Amino acid sequence: MTPTEIVQAQFEAYNAQDIEAFCRWYADDCVIATYNGEAVQRGKDEIRARFSAMFAAHPQNRAWVKHRFAVGNIVIDHEQGERSPGGEGFEVAAIYTIKDGLIARLDMAR
Repeated sequence: MTPTEIVQAQFEAYNAQDIEAFCRWYADDCVIATYNGEAVQRGKDEIRARFSAMFAAHPQNRAWVKHRFAVGNIVIDHEQGERSPGGEGFEVAAIYTIKDGLIARLDMAR
């Protein structure tokens, strides 16, 4: 799969709130960090815990890609979403680094 296809597969699992399918696309030692900041999660277990809790707290949470482009193994998304229909919204720039067919790092700019 291409880096873009990998990011799209995890994005579809995110919207389906399928935690196992979502985590399948992350490396065991993946890091999720704020842009130019500290790591928020380290490793698949922390990622699973964070997103499991978020899916439980916001069962209607959805996101969509406004823009996406890739350069080599880096995929950059401009994402927008909402916690529930008509509810709290969010917008992020998500910078995915793909290595060996998995997401090795995700930097989030809000």
